[in-house]
Amino acid sequence: MVGFILASHGDLAEGIYSSAQMVFGEAEELQVVTFHNGETLDDLRGNLLQAVEKLSDKENILFMVDLFAGSPYNQAFQLCAEHPGWAIITGLNLPMLAQAYGDRDMATAGEIAKDLVSASREGIVVHPEKFMPEEAAPQAAAPAAGGAIPPGTVLGDGHIKYVLARIDTRLLHGQVATAWTKTVQPTRIIVCSDGVAGDELRKTMIEQAAPPGVKANVVPIRKIIEVEKDPRFGDTKAMLLFETPQDALKAIEGGVSIKEINVGSMAHSNGKVAVNQVLSLGKEDVETFDKLKSLGIKFNVRKVPSDSPEDMDALVEKARAELK
Repeated sequence: MVGFILASHGDLAEGIYSSAQMVFGEAEELQVVTFHNGETLDDLRGNLLQAVEKLSDKENILFMVDLFAGSPYNQAFQLCAEHPGWAIITGLNLPMLAQAYGDRDMATAGEIAKDLVSASREGIVVHPEKFMPEEAAPQAAAPAAGGAIPPGTVLGDGHIKYVLARIDTRLLHGQVATAWTKTVQPTRIIVCSDGVAGDELRKTMIEQAAPPGVKANVVPIRKIIEVEKDPRFGDTKAMLLFETPQDALKAIEGGVSIKEINVGSMAHSNGKVAVNQVLSLGKEDVETFDKLKSLGIKFNVRKVPSDSPEDMDALVEKARAELK
């Protein structure tokens, strides 16, 4: 029997399973994993692996997760790379789970996932019916800039525009792909990281996580420095994502004309102290933010656009005091 793992931010997965139990009864071979504020990605991965261990057929598992490119999806995606019999479907809702109950006789997780797509969509109904939108044609991704354009060609004013530069350990995930993309409206998302540029699995995840109509690229720091001087990107509105403040500093010192950095999240690890719910800084981070400030960089400390901005100077000083 195909095993099911429901995974979500917060208690959504638990709530959907609880509702399904009221209507359809308990399901065999089903585990629920939740991801809350204060938990790390390592915690989430560990909880998913624990859920796997509780299922009988460990080579035939379907993950039903809440949000495409969110942390539950990203961690499941990495696990699925090691298991060809596993599959993921996003947009977890009650009609999806109800249909999954009825599909347990299907042989594979992939077959069930394929059948759940239509059931999940059909579960969305608008009343009055006149507000139900026509089925929209898929929006084409933005064409790759530069690739087929001869060197030396000047597009627009010849200078790339940076609509957002963000430091975020998770890089391109749900909050970035939805909330920030809608707010700043880039035509291209560029992840600037030497480490990620050499990791094919992470590159694939990031490229797949791009929202409709926006292309995502992963480049080493030297490449974004080259792009800064390339007139073929003159029509490009770019969102730059850095995994660390050190990467952002390297790009700026190389000539990338960033004036403000959105500080989103920085994961906790050994040698770092938590300065708020989503930011942990070590000694090197403190030194790097000091250097960025000396270069005239402004900081916008917000996880999502609707958050009230925090004082980066106060957060750095808090870290400095605790790291003594």
